[in-house]
Amino acid sequence: MPPVEEARSIFQRLGYSVSGHGTEMRAERKWRTVHVTAVASEDEVESRRVVADGGREGGHDLRCFVTWKEYTGALADRLRTAETHFEWAIIGVEDGEGYEVVGAA
Repeated sequence: MPPVEEARSIFQRLGYSVSGHGTEMRAERKWRTVHVTAVASEDEVESRRVVADGGREGGHDLRCFVTWKEYTGALADRLRTAETHFEWAIIGVEDGEGYEVVGAA
């Protein structure tokens, strides 16, 4: 299962208003809108169109990917080698153990 509830909870605790269903969400706070994607596994990182939309759907230039900690390395590698036209961050989560921002560009 993708860490959807964890992603929603993290952004709500940071003061963002979170909308959307499933693995794609929009987090808004003041002038900032972040396109949030919950990613379940390394296979999903490789097979999904995780970076294909360029983060520009609805004008979003900021992306945050929330995944389980063990998949953060593969996702960071994928994003670093892709020609992205958006700023991104990765949040790694573990059940009941909080989260850590493990990558950003």
